[in-house]
Amino acid sequence: MLTIADIDRSALAGELGRFGLCVEVVASDAPIPGTYWGEPEAGLIGSTLYVRADTPVHSALHEAGHFICMDATRRARLHTDAGGTLLEECAVCYLQILLAGRLGDVGRERIQGDMDAWGYTFRLGSARAWFEQDAEDARAFLAARGLPVD
Repeated sequence: MLTIADIDRSALAGELGRFGLCVEVVASDAPIPGTYWGEPEAGLIGSTLYVRADTPVHSALHEAGHFICMDATRRARLHTDAGGTLLEECAVCYLQILLAGRLGDVGRERIQGDMDAWGYTFRLGSARAWFEQDAEDARAFLAARGLPVD
């Protein structure tokens, strides 16, 4: 599984910064603030995404996707549990694949494989099949909010 240590962290911070999200890398022996799934998964508190070197990239992009998809009211009280609807969850998964494609050392195919390996489940059996053939609702959710869809 691709981790934060494997990628250009400044590219990640730059991409997520476009959406008002700050990336903070904590020390390898430190707890990750705001992690919902437990370490080494990424954490969210307010407009800060917390990661460690061993945090999976898919986790960081997924939590970032939640932040990007939520409105200002939810962002203001964001701490650990991003919440959201099932449709938002689909949009978050779609967005994390798009974001991975914008990071030259990650890419869509790699993140889709990591999502499958971690245990994300999709109606068509894989992240790639879902993304390519069954994600119209996720794209519509993102488009309605003026977020990227390709």
